[in-house]
Formats: sequence, structure tokens, C-alpha cells
Amino acid sequence: MELPNGEKVLAAYAEGPEAVVTLVGELVTVVVALAAGVEALEATVEALRSQLAKDSHNSHKPPSSDGPGKKPSPPRQASERKPGGQRGHEGNTLHFSEAPDRVEPVPSAETCVGCGAALAEAATGGEERRQVFDLPALCLEVVEYRGQTKACPCCGRRNSALFPPQAPAAVQYGPRIKALGVYLMDYQLLPYERTAELLGDVFGMAPSEGTLHTAAQDCAAELQPVEEEIKQGVQQAAVAHFDETGLRVENKRGWLHVACTTALTFYAYHTRRGKVATDEIGILPGFDGRAIHDGLTSYPQYGCAHGLCNAHHLRELTFVEEQFDQDWAAQMKGLLLDAKASVEEAKGLGWSALPEGDVAEIERRYQAILDEGFAANAAPEVAAGEPKKRGRKKQSKAKNMLDRLEKHRFEVLAFVYDCRVPFDNNLAERDLRMAKVQQKISGCFRTVEGANTFCRIRGYISTVRKQGGAVLAALEGAVRGRPLHPARGS
Repeated sequence: MELPNGEKVLAAYAEGPEAVVTLVGELVTVVVALAAGVEALEATVEALRSQLAKDSHNSHKPPSSDGPGKKPSPPRQASERKPGGQRGHEGNTLHFSEAPDRVEPVPSAETCVGCGAALAEAATGGEERRQVFDLPALCLEVVEYRGQTKACPCCGRRNSALFPPQAPAAVQYGPRIKALGVYLMDYQLLPYERTAELLGDVFGMAPSEGTLHTAAQDCAAELQPVEEEIKQGVQQAAVAHFDETGLRVENKRGWLHVACTTALTFYAYHTRRGKVATDEIGILPGFDGRAIHDGLTSYPQYGCAHGLCNAHHLRELTFVEEQFDQDWAAQMKGLLLDAKASVEEAKGLGWSALPEGDVAEIERRYQAILDEGFAANAAPEVAAGEPKKRGRKKQSKAKNMLDRLEKHRFEVLAFVYDCRVPFDNNLAERDLRMAKVQQKISGCFRTVEGANTFCRIRGYISTVRKQGGAVLAALEGAVRGRPLHPARGS
């Protein structure tokens, strides 16, 4: 659609009033279309600006996506404490061992470092001790088991001796080095090849990649009942955290789901993200505690109590404050942080909930801030005679944020009503973080079986760490068929 040129305008004037009216109508149509196009372009530009303005400090995007040019300030408040150990910190200085493994005498000085006199006939003035803590020379220990084979006097069948479980064949690697391999692959996240290389450099010989793969599978098989115990423990918890993140398996994007508490961690891989996956995983359908999550639409479909992650809200409120210059967002951030500080103080005093007066004041401030926000984001009035557009009108991000905070106010302030409820969902996000590191190192899992093996072993490792256990010893127990059975905890 184009504007009429000068010749067309002159021709219309020459033809008379009717032609001019027709030309004006055409002009109005063109101008209206251009105005609509400009409005659409402005909306597109604003959306692109908003997208470019998002980084890890004002959205859910991870810090790794910020790029070298962006250095967002951390959302937490700067501490007044100086770097390094604080007063009262015990420190980790080495202390003398009263039972050294080996004592080596060293030659005495032959001449005085001051005047050069000979010290051969000098009297001894005491003994000085120095200790070096170091690793012994590392090598694999080969243990040979020997047992007699006996023939049955009745049927003549040959009967082998009763060899231990770690020696099922003629030659094999033992449980300690297998556990170390699993530790390096699933805890330290080394790929198979680098794990074999490290073990070879340290011990002079190493299991093949196939042997390491089999060790991981055998370890996961032993952990199947432990995984079920962890799953049941999370399902029966009073408060549990839920989250998910992308996971590449067989060169396709799937999803790693986590359900965890402060003492337990359960991972599951699924090709889907939402309710279908959550139903098949089977924790939330029978969960009757409080679920802490980031507000994904599938979570509220379950009938348990809910709590929303306020770390997400703080970042999104920062975006509204910076990009839309709306003061209510800064006020809401301040209220949430003030409420968090009050809850931390109450927990320090041993209280299970804030006093009713404090809760009422927080609710009053919350509503007042929402009212101010809605006033700043009121829908524009429709001009008289202007036709109404069909469908739902697209809202600004600020208005969407306000609607969410109003609709889910009880989930946002769940930590205020019950001090056992955490302020955010950082526990689940921390439990997912190392899986993203694994993806950066190895790219993807080649098979679904490999992803499931990783989930089971990693959940066991995370649970052992949360409960203060030694990871390597716990993995060795699993390889030997005697895994740790974690306490349920909370």
C-alpha cells in the first residue's frame, strides 16, 4: 500500500470534489495501515530490547549465557567481613603426628654457619623434628587367591574352592579401583577416556573404558533399592524441592528432573518436561507435603501445598525495575528481603512462625505495593468508536508479573506463614548444577541407559554428601554389594 503521488493528487482536484473525497479516503486507509505497522514494529523492537537486556541477574538465564561483555552485579548484599578466615575459625593447619610411618635420620651440620668452626666434637644441643605429609608410591596390589579343587567321590564332579565375591573369574580388577573409577566419572565428571588415562598415570595400569562402563552399570544395579528408598523418603517429606533442566541424550534434548530435600536427592531422566513426565516419575502424585518450585504450569496441578521460588521473583523484579523504571518492583524486592530477614531472625530464636502482627504487616505492605503496581500498569482506555480487537490483548511483562504475584500471593509468602518453608528453590537448582557441568564436559549421553545410570549414581552421591558420608567409601560399599542406606531426614 503506497501513498498517492503528486500527479494523482492533481488529477483528483481536476476531476472534482468526488474524486478528492475518494483520494482522502485512500489516504486515511494508508495512514491507518502505516500507524498499525509502526505500532507493531515498536512492539517488536521493545520485545527485542527486553530480550537483549536479560541476563543472569534479572532473569532465569544462567551466568554462562551472559557473555564476556556483561558483568551483572550479584543480587546478594555485600558482606562487611574481610576476606579470609574469621575470628574463632579453627583453621586446617597441619599438626605433628605422634606416630609417623617412617623415621629417617638426617646428617648433623659439620661446620658452624656463623664462624665456620668444626662441629665434630661439639656437644649435642637437643633434637629438631620436621615432618612431611605425602602420598606413598602408588601402585596396584595384586592379590592371588588359591584354593583346592576337589572331586566328589560319589559322582566325580569337580568342586571349586569358595573364592570371595571380588574374584568371580581368573583375573579381574578389584572393588576399590572400580569404585575409584565410578567416583571419577560420576562425581568428578571425568569422561571414560580421561578416567582411564588418570588411573594409568597414577597406578601404572588402568581399566579399559569398557571395564569402567561395566563398573558403573554394576554399581547402579546395586543401588536400585537405595534409589527407591530415596524416592520414598522425598515423597514422605514435609517440604521437598522440585526442578528440571535440559539434558541431551542420543543427540536429542530430554529433561533431567530432580526431587530433593536437605538430606535426600532423587534424579530421573525423561523425554518430557511437564505433567506427563512428573506423573511417570511418581513422586508428586502421592506427595502431600509442600512442594517448592519455580512456578512451571505443571506443578500447581497437584493437590499438595506449594511454595514459589523467590529468587526467581527477585531477578524478574529487577528486570521490571531496570527496564520499565517502575518503583513498585524495587519496593516489592525490599519487602521480600525484609521478610526473609525477619524469618531468619525468628528461626534463630527457635520460632516456627512469625508473630501474627508481623505477618499482617507484611501482607498489608504486599497489597499496597500491588495496588501501586496495578495503577502504574492500568490498561489504556479505548477511544470512542474504535473497534475492539478480537482475542486476548498482550500484556507487558510488568503486568504479567503483577498478575502472578496477586494470584499466587500465598505461595509467594509461604515462607512467612511457616518458617520451615525455604525462601527459594536454590536447593534443587544446586542439585542440578553439576549435571550441566557434565554436559559441558561430555556433550551428551550416548544412550538412555547411560543417562539413567548417571542419575541413580549421582543421586546416591548427592544423598551421601548431604548426610555427611564419605563418597568414595560409599561407592566402594555399593560396588561390593553393601551400599549405604541413607536416613530419610527432612
